[in-house]
Amino acid sequence: MKIVNEMRLTFLSKSSNESFARMTASAFVAQCDPTIDKLADIKTAVSEAVTNCIVHAYRGTTGKITMVIKLMADYRVVISIRDRGCGIPDVHQAMEPCYTSAPSEERSGMGFTVMETFMDKVTVRSKEGKGTSVTMVKRLIPTAAGGAK
Repeated sequence: MKIVNEMRLTFLSKSSNESFARMTASAFVAQCDPTIDKLADIKTAVSEAVTNCIVHAYRGTTGKITMVIKLMADYRVVISIRDRGCGIPDVHQAMEPCYTSAPSEERSGMGFTVMETFMDKVTVRSKEGKGTSVTMVKRLIPTAAGGAK
């Protein structure tokens, strides 16, 4: 499918950058004129993915997070959040509701569940010692003439 527009943003894994990533994603996707609910879904999913990088991938250190957003001609948005952190030993287990790799912290273990709830498709690829890539897809039905064409 044809890419209509694309952006790439790399930032440090600092908690202050979570809201920056969330708002940047929202501003970029807004050009497609999504419904408020779909935009809120995207913002929430981006928040969860970036927070996972900050909390789990770079535990106790700072690294880089890359967010790529592609607006597709068929009114889908494809968002990839990638880190070069510690990686996930067992992706299937990590995606189980209430599982957390930090049980001593006050974490709900619902990050991937939230992403899957708010997005149409979530794919996680990870390699220990190399990092993790989360790709999320959301279908946007245009709400006005024009949209992402």
